Amino acid sequence: MNDSRFQGTDSYVTTDDLTMAVNAAVTVERPLLVKGEPGTGKTRLAEEVAAALNRPLIAWHIKSTSKAQQGLYEYDAVARLRDSQLGEARVHDIANYIVKGKLWEAFESEVQPVLLIDEIDKADIEFPNDLLLELDRMEFHVYETKQQIKARQRPIIFITSNNEKELPDAFLRRCFFHYIRFPDKQTMESIVRVHFPDLKKDILRESLEAFFDLRDVPGLKKKPSTSELLDWIKLLVAEDIPASALREKDDGKLIPPLYGALLKNEQDVHLFERLVFLNRRRN
Repeated sequence: MNDSRFQGTDSYVTTDDLTMAVNAAVTVERPLLVKGEPGTGKTRLAEEVAAALNRPLIAWHIKSTSKAQQGLYEYDAVARLRDSQLGEARVHDIANYIVKGKLWEAFESEVQPVLLIDEIDKADIEFPNDLLLELDRMEFHVYETKQQIKARQRPIIFITSNNEKELPDAFLRRCFFHYIRFPDKQTMESIVRVHFPDLKKDILRESLEAFFDLRDVPGLKKKPSTSELLDWIKLLVAEDIPASALREKDDGKLIPPLYGALLKNEQDVHLFERLVFLNRRRN
């Protein structure tokens, strides 16, 4: 078991409960299942833990077409058939056509790696269950070559989910779970300061005020995330937008500048404009 402990990094603001969850998962040797809104730093967490503990990061980004078998290995029968037709000598060793997956790569790593299985909920509902045995036993069988692949040491496993679909109970039982709550204003200020240490106080104050006001608008189809706030502030700085432009809005400009970094569909733009307009009429 790895006795290293994660304490956060200079470039990643973590909370006490998140730090505790990471270290608990490492201690009990369970995958850490991390849920939370998109843009709350779930994927980044695995990257920062790998950097902080000086471990190699092996990332498996899941798509809707991903199959669990691809994480173990794939047999390239098409390449073997083509080589057979061309009379290649390598065709006689089937091992030449076994393509190692991310789990195999993690299992054979000489240094304990951090294995990220990113956005597992994008895949078919059976995908998590198809990995249960391998994640439990830390081994799998390669039928084509009759090899038994065993992990040299148990990887530190992070599994992220955006809650697009429910995960099976049998899979959840094998994980340590943590939900990353959306940062409060104080935590968000710390996050922004990490990325923009020289940001003027008035820009920081007004941008956070506008951002959280926007997130509080009822009925938004997509609430802006942390990563979108950082993009917006980067644009504000690049365009040298003054704090007053975020605070004072005239009748012809219902939304503060460069809000396209935060609002990502026309329904939300129209909703916000309408609410601002109605609020002004009341005032």
